[in-house]
Amino acid sequence: MSVDFDVSNGVAWVTLNRPERMNAVDSAAAAALDEVWNAIDENPTIRCAVLTGTGRAFCAGADMKEDGPEGLAYWAGTGDYGFGGIALGGRPSVPVIARVNGPALGGGFEMVLGCDLVVAAESASFGLPEPRVGRLPLDGMVTLPRRIPRSLAMGMLLTGRRIDAAQALDHGLVNQVVPLEELDPAVDSWVGDIVACAPLSLKAIKRSAHDAAHLTPSEARNLRLPGLAAALRSRDANEGVLAFREKRAPVWSGR
Repeated sequence: MSVDFDVSNGVAWVTLNRPERMNAVDSAAAAALDEVWNAIDENPTIRCAVLTGTGRAFCAGADMKEDGPEGLAYWAGTGDYGFGGIALGGRPSVPVIARVNGPALGGGFEMVLGCDLVVAAESASFGLPEPRVGRLPLDGMVTLPRRIPRSLAMGMLLTGRRIDAAQALDHGLVNQVVPLEELDPAVDSWVGDIVACAPLSLKAIKRSAHDAAHLTPSEARNLRLPGLAAALRSRDANEGVLAFREKRAPVWSGR
């Protein structure tokens, strides 16, 4: 399979599995990813998702061997969520961690930008090489200038240059950089902190952060998004306060 999907203890593991192609995404893999994100949203037991790749790369982007006219048309119309069904953010509804084990290039980097947290190995690198082969980083040229200072973003977009994990950390594009052998424990630590939080709160926070990103602070504060009231009035909201008062760990029900 081009995409592996496993769920364990409330965590969905989504693994790009084309190591011979540096996990490049073809139309079949893109369709599989779309199904995975839908499956995560349809499963109320899933609290967090981790996206990663097999072998030496995270993802090399679109598969250049699928370059016929049909392939070009497909990648030009990847839908509301962008490359891999996630590059533009906001999907799925649960927090998504990018476990970056190696190069994340082109669409692979765009998918990283669409994740909520990023944990990278020291050997990871990031770049948008599309202009070097006459292409456009359709999602990256929209999202990257919103994430880092414009001059830094344009330096990457207009040259196709890569940055290493340390530079990505300096730019604020990743949350943590560790040696490759420490990548899994680092990801597990973030997962543990996420699943310790109330699931309805996390979904409401993620949706609000995404949907209100273009608004002024006052507009965003007054925005009444679906899910906010439900989270504040939920059984879990009461449980969280009660657990705090009783000095114990809360038991979340997702209701």
